[in-house]
Amino acid sequence: NDIMATHCPLCHSNQISPYSESKGVTYLNCSQCDLVFVPKEFHLSDSDEKNRYDSHQNNPEDKRYRQFLSQVFNPVLDFIKPGDKGLDFGCGPGPTLSVMFEEHGFEVDLFDKFYANDKSIFNNKYDFITATEVVEHLSNPGVELIRLRDVLNKSGVLVIMTKMLNKKIDFSSWHYKDDPTHICFFSKKTMKHLAKAWGISVKFYGDDVSLFLNENKVR
Repeated sequence: NDIMATHCPLCHSNQISPYSESKGVTYLNCSQCDLVFVPKEFHLSDSDEKNRYDSHQNNPEDKRYRQFLSQVFNPVLDFIKPGDKGLDFGCGPGPTLSVMFEEHGFEVDLFDKFYANDKSIFNNKYDFITATEVVEHLSNPGVELIRLRDVLNKSGVLVIMTKMLNKKIDFSSWHYKDDPTHICFFSKKTMKHLAKAWGISVKFYGDDVSLFLNENKVR
């Protein structure tokens, strides 16, 4: 069975088992880090993926969208100081979170595979990095997240917002998995696995926000 010969795209373990099947798509689960993921053969092409994002209407003027992003913005504010520099990873076609930080006097760089593909940002160091509604789209989350960890200052914070799997969710009817660009599903267990592997700690805010930081910053 070819599908089972695969490795986890996050922790590279080969302890993979079938998790679910829906609309012709197979979902696998890694017993090492608890990631649920879609094997490569079901991923959209880059152009099909971009077409889906082009239709997203994200706008800094949209109060409801700002309200949604405040779930990330508010926790980060507690851990940064004037002059700190940030990166909005996966900013999408209508960067808004970066605008919110800039309004508070912070400088923020943007990176997005489709809309702000400036790889030179990976030569910088950042005091805070936000990845909102992006990790579920990554085909190589292990590689991408280590790249983010490596550009984070020692005392920096990395915040990830994604809908996380939990006991309350019935995967078979979960609308979040039906977006064909959503190919990785994290749980709090997955986030704890990452924190442990990186030697840092993680704090959760609600069901969907994970904030990674060095132990000495926990308060």
